[in-house]
Amino acid sequence: MAEVVKHARRIVVKVGSSLVTNEGKGIDAEAVGNWSRQLSALAGQGRELVMVSSGAIAEGMKRLGWASRPTELHELQAAAAVGQMGLAQMYETQLSRHGMRSAQVLLTHADLADRERYLNARSTLLTLLDLQVIPVINENDTVVNDEIKFGDNDTLGALVANLVEADLLVILTDQRGLYSADPRKDPAARFIEEALAGDPALEQMAGGAGSSIGKGGMITKVLAAKRAARSGASTVIAWGREPDVLLRLAAGEPIGTALVAGTAKVAARKQWMADHLQLRGAVTVDDGAAIKLRDEGKSLLPIGVIEVEGEFHRGDVIAVRSSAGVEIARGLANYSSAEARLIARKPSSQIAGLLGFVNENELIHRDNLVLSAAA
Repeated sequence: MAEVVKHARRIVVKVGSSLVTNEGKGIDAEAVGNWSRQLSALAGQGRELVMVSSGAIAEGMKRLGWASRPTELHELQAAAAVGQMGLAQMYETQLSRHGMRSAQVLLTHADLADRERYLNARSTLLTLLDLQVIPVINENDTVVNDEIKFGDNDTLGALVANLVEADLLVILTDQRGLYSADPRKDPAARFIEEALAGDPALEQMAGGAGSSIGKGGMITKVLAAKRAARSGASTVIAWGREPDVLLRLAAGEPIGTALVAGTAKVAARKQWMADHLQLRGAVTVDDGAAIKLRDEGKSLLPIGVIEVEGEFHRGDVIAVRSSAGVEIARGLANYSSAEARLIARKPSSQIAGLLGFVNENELIHRDNLVLSAAA
């Protein structure tokens, strides 16, 4: 596992509320600055970083003078709205001090469940990474209750890891890692240094929420690791105030609990695309396009499409068939079926003129396309 972490190029880091806000005493500028310094150093190594940060509700509580977490949804949403201002400002200030540009991205679970919104979010995040900007992501608590109800951004961190196809998810928390039992209650509890993500035994080991500020417990972290592993990302759960924790992990030092993805990144991506998403339509391509897809690993351009079947939307999964009618690939469509019919057999340079806009130059980008077994 140490080698997996050491060679991880794209890393999602999630930090919990108790770390960001110093157990409710306000945003901890020193802690955020410390992580920002480490993120900057990792970026200097050529790594791509995404930060998923809790803390908006806790910061809002502090600003509003509330000593305990409210239970009413409208109050939680109000606290999130107030606290998000300070949270974003702190990350921008601290990251800029270390020469890094940042961007605030607010997501809901619905953004990642809907195919079109999923593609839009993915395109935005990948563009930010290409621009060497660190996205700071939080659940949009002001408009939804999923995150507030189930607590903490562990699940969101895993979904983001899936979204950007991260190599590694690092969950920084106020605990050293996972134990076989609650060490506060069982002195014989054994520390788990490494295990297979998704092992049912891990869920039995994980306890409930341990903080009055955040709502997440170790169980949410174990389940997040299980989810991240579906796209091939391994997970490390570690104490967020461990000195230089991110830099030491990246150097291969074993810190915290490592939950290893049992499926290779490429294999997991193929399984997700090939088996878990319902086909909404299909396109037939000419022989030249088929060769580029099968033999050269290219994206599918509109000019290679000779027929469009079914009714689908941007972000839906569609089949790609050869001129003989054999499925050779499937992937996420960048355009709807109606739009695809308009741009079929046309060069990408004409997309804007035909549609009035350009989502992508490709009908299906190679990152969102997998070859079928028959290919």
